[in-house]
Amino acid sequence: MLFLRRSAWLPSAQKLPALFLLAVGIGLFIWSEASAHGVPQGDKGFIQESSGVIFFPFVYLGAKHMVTGYDHLLFLLGVIFFLYRMKDVGLYVSLFAIGHTVTLLSGVFFNISINAYLIDTIIGLSVVYKALDNLGAYQRWFGFQPDTKRATLIFGLFHGFGLATKLQEFEMSPDGLFANLVAFNIGVELGQLLALGAILILMGFWRRTPSFWRHAYSVNVAVMTAGFVLMGYQLTGYFVF
Repeated sequence: MLFLRRSAWLPSAQKLPALFLLAVGIGLFIWSEASAHGVPQGDKGFIQESSGVIFFPFVYLGAKHMVTGYDHLLFLLGVIFFLYRMKDVGLYVSLFAIGHTVTLLSGVFFNISINAYLIDTIIGLSVVYKALDNLGAYQRWFGFQPDTKRATLIFGLFHGFGLATKLQEFEMSPDGLFANLVAFNIGVELGQLLALGAILILMGFWRRTPSFWRHAYSVNVAVMTAGFVLMGYQLTGYFVF
């Protein structure tokens, strides 16, 4: 999925200081915000106290989570970074949505529990994986290109489990549980469409400028750095707490 000319892709020595500062800045921002990621305190109370089918409030909560879920958005940014046709964007986003939906619904409804820190570490890994894919690292290092469609589906499964693990902590009422989960997932997909729409509009303008090819490398390195920071934060939580 790498279509850049190598001469435009590789950073010059003059670019390295700015590249380093950009990556560190993104990493520190993600580190500072990582502990706040998840479901806000007010929403937690609403979810825990809810009983019966409450469709539209759960749609809103799902959309709110996706729009503010920067780990999901970083991964999706990497996925669509070099996709120019809406057909391809729709395919990859659908694969991610299928994986996300399957594990979100099944994880909560059947109470499939996985350590939250480990799941979020894998979500951080998905961000690193996709950034490295965009950088052409696998072809240079190993001489082959991984199946990007299969990877998007698989990582979508882990992203869904990440959210399912958070929802399981709230001990949701079994009364209306499935309908509320479906509503929440519909909201997640609507939020994903809204966020992707904004990203695609901005990417569309950016791709028309010469700066896209000059800075695409730096942006993907920054995304990769953010993924590593997320992994480090979650692994620290796993071993310390």
